Amino acid sequence: MALIVLAADKGAPGVTTAATALGAVWPRPVLLAECDPAGGDVAYRLPAADGGVLNPGRGLLTLGATARRGLTTALIHEHTQKIVGGLDVLAGLTHGEQAAGLTWLWGPLGRALAALPGADVLADCGRLGGHPELGELIAEAGLVVLFTRGSLDHVAHLRERLHVMPRGARVGVVVIADPRQYRGTIEDVRRIVAATSKDVAFVAGLAHDPKGAELLRGQWGGRLDRSLLIRTARELAGRLAAETAPREAPGAVRGTVPSTAPGALPGTGLGVRIPRTAPGPYGEAPAPNGTPAPYPAPTGWREEGP
Repeated sequence: MALIVLAADKGAPGVTTAATALGAVWPRPVLLAECDPAGGDVAYRLPAADGGVLNPGRGLLTLGATARRGLTTALIHEHTQKIVGGLDVLAGLTHGEQAAGLTWLWGPLGRALAALPGADVLADCGRLGGHPELGELIAEAGLVVLFTRGSLDHVAHLRERLHVMPRGARVGVVVIADPRQYRGTIEDVRRIVAATSKDVAFVAGLAHDPKGAELLRGQWGGRLDRSLLIRTARELAGRLAAETAPREAPGAVRGTVPSTAPGALPGTGLGVRIPRTAPGPYGEAPAPNGTPAPYPAPTGWREEGP
């Protein structure tokens, strides 16, 4: 199905958190692959499906060690793990030095992930620029999503990154925005992006929600599905899934997603692969002050148009 690269320029503002949130609400089967040559964080952030810890030594590193004679889609599944809620993850490298021995891997990995049957792949590539060989993986992506903040320095780096993106790459921009200035921040970035010479498929948003990020990591209890992070991730996941939907699907209209899915939340069509109501980490528990945390919708968070 579709390979979607998630990345950023200098600062990498919350790419791993965004990737995990998107994977939790993705409307089709999905694999979250940590493809950051600098190293991954998922194995240290999220519990395994059995409630234990993920094995940080099983993932991209072990895949690279066994794939020198050929990297197949079946081989990828042998090195994935499940986190609580059922999201499949391919854990990344444990430190950046390991990438030095895997410079050959990125092209074959990109081709294998793009051809993975029955599931989309969200590839968390972290910061771009430090590892040119990662361009071989990016070249296989159906969509490259660049994350940015609305500050001047982040947007300046975004503009420079857009200018050096490979010719022919299909690129979208996601602004991690303060909910209090959500729409205005996204519109400001949209105008700046429109003034560049690079064709950008869309500019969308994701709420900057530290409390929701803590919930996602299981650092304290609460209703994860009511957090601004998940609510805006659900909207963004629908947008990205629509952008990469097969054009030839019978009756499909580009820009839409199915209205129903197994385990879907009522009225959304999008399931959550991280538990929303179980006690303890990721579960239904009082907020630290003993009352449910308020999560008002950010102003104008439903974004439309390019």
